[in-house]
Amino acid sequence: MTEQKQKKKILVIADSPLAPSGVGTQTKYMIESMLRTGEFSFYCLAGALKHPDYRLQRINPYPDDWIVHPVDGYGDKSLIRRLMNDLKPDAIWFMTDPRFYVWLWDMSAEIRKNVPMIYYHVWDNYPYPNFNKKYYDSNDMICTISKVTDDIVRTVSPDVKCIRIPHTVDTNVFKKKSKEEELRVRKTVSEENPDKMVFFWNNRNARRKQSGTLIFWFKEFLDIVGHDKASLIMHTEPKDPNGQDLVAIMNELGLTDGQILLSTNKMPPEDLSNIYSAVDCTVNISDAEGFGLGTLESLACQTPIIVNMTGGLQEQVTDGEEWFGIGLQPSSKSIIGSQDVPYIHEDRLSKKDVVNAFLKMYNMTKEEREEMGRKGRKHVMDNYSFAKYSGNWYEAFRHVFENFGSWDTRKNYKHWSIEEL
Repeated sequence: MTEQKQKKKILVIADSPLAPSGVGTQTKYMIESMLRTGEFSFYCLAGALKHPDYRLQRINPYPDDWIVHPVDGYGDKSLIRRLMNDLKPDAIWFMTDPRFYVWLWDMSAEIRKNVPMIYYHVWDNYPYPNFNKKYYDSNDMICTISKVTDDIVRTVSPDVKCIRIPHTVDTNVFKKKSKEEELRVRKTVSEENPDKMVFFWNNRNARRKQSGTLIFWFKEFLDIVGHDKASLIMHTEPKDPNGQDLVAIMNELGLTDGQILLSTNKMPPEDLSNIYSAVDCTVNISDAEGFGLGTLESLACQTPIIVNMTGGLQEQVTDGEEWFGIGLQPSSKSIIGSQDVPYIHEDRLSKKDVVNAFLKMYNMTKEEREEMGRKGRKHVMDNYSFAKYSGNWYEAFRHVFENFGSWDTRKNYKHWSIEEL
């Protein structure tokens, strides 16, 4: 009888994989794809939200191999120490902005003497954040979400193993729908004129997303083409405490006759896919964007995009030859920062460029937009497919365990260094 291969246990620290956030979604995709191999099990510290219930959850159809442990924040040192002792994971995998994991890297020496640390890294922009080097160097492997992040890590910490694994979407869900379904959705936007131009914005209502700015500039576009010629659907929370009061802005500008439509209900991916497929263009003018999942979902549904050429957005809108929408170069690159992040670029667009982009998309023929969308879908399938994402993670984990090991097989790590004084 053949002995069954022992599954590798991964301790995951990230947004809850059951949450709809970008981090949560990508964590879920990674876990699901690795579970299908039958070679892994996952214990998830699920953070970044307030949980109604803190009991452990076993996720079907993998109740023995996918356990979700709700936590506040992303956990703490005492919890990690307890899990290291009780769970004996073979690796720790964690994801999101580095400022949330300073406490974890503080204990990297005691963790890494036994197991490797794999960091799925999000960073939005240049200049090279040399202040992150001490954090980057505290990992066995860094996986990066974009070309910008990848270049940053390889430049700042060239000795750390680095693999680029860009975000993905489920292209079996996010895909072009039938003409009948598209017409049904469009009639909910404008019963009397289902052929009017419809733009879509799917983001959190937060400062860097430029939600209020978008409404002001969309009005200027409507002032040119006519307020009955186009609508903007904003799928967001209009009174998010981290953003602007979008209803107040709409009232101030008189955009209360269908020009701006607020979509506030949480909806499953299938319903979001219906919207992407039915609209004419998806917009993201954020001044900082690590990747921008909404626009990738839009391209998967064959709908072109208008985006700021910042972060991961710029690699979505073009492959260097073809364009799958309109990419806008920032009109200013201010250096902003904080005590934790001393400097980083903030890429701001100009009103003129954004309004002109609306006009350019509006003046395209339906056939031109559809052709752009078809090419966008191919771009997603070629470069950001679920199969490629899954394969990249499998190779990353294989590399980690072959080259770094864990516990009794741990190698290629020294918890000490010699420095000349």
